[in-house]
Amino acid sequence: MKTADLRAKSPDELQQNLLDLRKEQFNFRFQKSTGKIEDTSRIRVVRRDIAKIKTLQNQLKSGKAPVAKKAAKPAAKKKKAKE
Repeated sequence: MKTADLRAKSPDELQQNLLDLRKEQFNFRFQKSTGKIEDTSRIRVVRRDIAKIKTLQNQLKSGKAPVAKKAAKPAAKKKKAKE
């Protein structure tokens, strides 16, 4: 999940997204203990997404949330003119 996408969401949407991710994390713990987990890399992604949402919520709460920026386009390479 991209940070810019999260910044575009309302606080209620962020809270709902956080709850969904925590439920998913809870289910992963059970799957891990029973040995039936298939996508172990998803655990790391979920943990990081939870951290991103909590960080953004704290920034919004303190009023220090930066404005979402658009992705910069790479500069076009200029061809040298042959003399």
